[in-house]
Amino acid sequence: MKLLVVSPDYASHVIPMLQVGVAWQRERGHVVVATGDSVRPLVLDARLDWTHLRLGKGSNSGIIRTDEQPAGEDDHLRAFFDATRAGAIETLIYQAEARRHDLLHEPERVLADLRRIIAETQPDRVLVDHVAFGARLALHALGVEAAAIVLGHPTALPAPGELYGMPPSWPECLRPNEIELAGLTRRCRESVDELASTANDLLGRLAPQRPRIDDLTSLPGHPTMYVYPTELHDPARAMPAGSVSLGSLRRDEDLGNVDLPTGTGPRVLVALGSFLSARGDLLAAAVEAARLDNWRLALAHGSTAPDRLGTPPDGSLIAAHLPQVALLRHTDVMITHGGNNSVTEACAAGVPMVVLPMSTDQFAGAASIETAGLGVVVDPNQVTSASLAAAVSSVLASDAGTRVRIIARSIAESGGASRAVAAIAGTIS
Repeated sequence: MKLLVVSPDYASHVIPMLQVGVAWQRERGHVVVATGDSVRPLVLDARLDWTHLRLGKGSNSGIIRTDEQPAGEDDHLRAFFDATRAGAIETLIYQAEARRHDLLHEPERVLADLRRIIAETQPDRVLVDHVAFGARLALHALGVEAAAIVLGHPTALPAPGELYGMPPSWPECLRPNEIELAGLTRRCRESVDELASTANDLLGRLAPQRPRIDDLTSLPGHPTMYVYPTELHDPARAMPAGSVSLGSLRRDEDLGNVDLPTGTGPRVLVALGSFLSARGDLLAAAVEAARLDNWRLALAHGSTAPDRLGTPPDGSLIAAHLPQVALLRHTDVMITHGGNNSVTEACAAGVPMVVLPMSTDQFAGAASIETAGLGVVVDPNQVTSASLAAAVSSVLASDAGTRVRIIARSIAESGGASRAVAAIAGTIS
């Protein structure tokens, strides 16, 4: 059986999807990954076939840099980073206003490209990223049934009564007031309606025989698969029929030639993801906190220049990119932005967290981590080195480590990529 995997041109999305592709190729047959040029090396390293599909204007091969983006996309990224410095509401409003640009880019071209790719590859099954809305619309227009994967907190696929881009829950330190919530709700509703209007205009012109779409952002897959620990999801919340929880798409990784941090203090890993590592102010606060409390520090500085970090403790491990999965086996606390890969990998390794949420579903994810007692949440725009050191000490003194290790055992039994293969092939429900 042949599987077509459709992913945005972002490493943080394609890497977990590649785990499913590798498992499919091992267990079922041929895999073709349709994605952009920047992540082609990742696909080829996984020994999977690649075909070109551009779903957005920008790309991210692992560390996103504004000066490597196409004209106009660099300004878009700078505006996004500025919004994160203004606050949660400002960021989510900015993202709602940019959603048509980001997630439904050139839908007519994407439809034509996917029509060609499907004709050429003749897949038996298709797997698509839930937020690749251009691809999801194209597959709907072509009448191609596809499995969808939700790479984020489960609320990234809205349940009835929820609204895409509007967190249904908030961590205590970032809870907005009613006026802010009303403004965000209005803008998210406008964004969802704009996406639906664009989708239905395309269907009316290019696929009039296909059903109209009420809400592109809540379109389920066949099946819908969630990559998030089940313990961080409200069991009373509605899920699409036949949905499957994968827990985590864990991958094997070794340290290679990377030396572990030395010293005697707590082992702290700081990683803000491929996008938000641009927040050099937060990374510098972490370096200063490490000196204050004598952490054995491992820090991925991403696109932030190392000379903006300050002086780290002796024996620290500082690099643009780190083998995060391997390092988590040697970590006591992870300081994270709360992105999908970081949360699922920390939970799989049994590592508690200090979460600095700044974007999209990170707020709902942070609220779930807080509620489950797996760590603490800190407002990223109120962080000081002292408050960050206190947060790490608080996590170490709590039972968060015990709680997250219980979840790690559950994840180890969840099936991960092999369960995804079975779900896509239709052998489990």
